[in-house]
Amino acid sequence: MSNRIMIIAILLFLATTSVQAAEGLITLASKHPVKETVDRLESALTGAGFRIFARVDHGAGAASVDMALPPTELLIFGKPKAGTVLMQQNPTAGIDLPLKFLVWESTEGGVSIGWNDASWLVTRHGISTTIPLVANISGALRKFATAAAN
Repeated sequence: MSNRIMIIAILLFLATTSVQAAEGLITLASKHPVKETVDRLESALTGAGFRIFARVDHGAGAASVDMALPPTELLIFGKPKAGTVLMQQNPTAGIDLPLKFLVWESTEGGVSIGWNDASWLVTRHGISTTIPLVANISGALRKFATAAAN
């Protein structure tokens, strides 16, 4: 296969498998419906000692005003011991904390999990001295999302 054909094949693959995401947002496809994915996330997070602050059903909110929205839920969670360290570096990090997972169904029926990249959060707020913590947060978020998605 020529290089040109290989590049086209790779671009086509990426275009059909990736989710359009905002800067700093990581996404992962889930094999489960939205509610089950969020249930799985919630169970894994509480099992690891995270506090669940809220579960927001955006789909139900849309339905309450007679508007259509595919199933979409936001799970807000955290560990104050970790989040406080980030906010001590820069209080503006509080706009992105507690942490969140957004789980939504696309118009094609696929389900995705999205979350803010911890490295993006640190860059956004000019936090420079918490690299080990950020790596731990990044790894934990990916671990929880992967477990919930499979």
